[in-house]
Amino acid sequence: MPELPEVHALAGDLKRRIGGHTIERLDVSAISALKTVSIPLSTFDGHTVDDVTRHGKFLDLQIGGDHLVIHLARAGWIKWREKPPTPRRPGKGPLAARLILSGGEGVPSGSGLDITEAGTKKSLAIYAVSDPADVPGIARLGPDPLDDAFTLDVFQEILAGAGRSQIKGVLRNQSLIAGIGNAYSDEILHAARMSPFKPADMDADDAARLYGALRLTLDEAVARADGLAAADLKREKKAHLRVHGRFGETCPVCGDTVRQVIFSDSTFQYCPTCQTGGKILADRVLSRLLR
Repeated sequence: MPELPEVHALAGDLKRRIGGHTIERLDVSAISALKTVSIPLSTFDGHTVDDVTRHGKFLDLQIGGDHLVIHLARAGWIKWREKPPTPRRPGKGPLAARLILSGGEGVPSGSGLDITEAGTKKSLAIYAVSDPADVPGIARLGPDPLDDAFTLDVFQEILAGAGRSQIKGVLRNQSLIAGIGNAYSDEILHAARMSPFKPADMDADDAARLYGALRLTLDEAVARADGLAAADLKREKKAHLRVHGRFGETCPVCGDTVRQVIFSDSTFQYCPTCQTGGKILADRVLSRLLR
């Protein structure tokens, strides 16, 4: 799933490619992906892409004063297409929607973006709105961890409010902190040398260590991804993950074997030596929590 660093870089790449160009039309192939249409899709026709930004893991294409908001979910992606599209039957293949440009300087007519989703479980979401706050997921977002206003004090308030909740889940909760998902929460906790099951209401020293790991991990990931084309972002992310997705491999810090815990809806990885004092977490849903 694309998380904050990838969506941040993807927004930059799309802005470079389509910013200032005119939309010919938006074709939606997967009707199930269209979640909110508070304005007609034809509203975008003939208008210019003014900006491309993000809200947490949501992409926001600002077009003529309105907004095309996209959440790529677990298996969605956006591909740049330089040639006019080949007509396809709706619902066939991974294509969910196409944004077609009218053309202009450096951009051939008919080029644009293909919004795709792999797999059979379809979670990609597209919203056509006049205000991003009309998207429920954006309205619920917590503070952005890259924002200067996201200070240690703010982070400690979030942790205190979460009480005895497991810190892994707190980091992933979009209503508490925007943009962090399964992969980067694993990486942050590894960098902080902290158990995924540690309660959120930790002492000040632990909170400061976790805050530093969070900012450093995300800042480094954003810096690596900045300027990359969308086609290169997935490969770059995978190449620099230390524990996430590396079950059975060697921890690059201590040399121990990376372990994992499987839940009903997700799997996470960790290093026992770095994070749990050498203890192996039970690999089942009702794992006994480590204090």
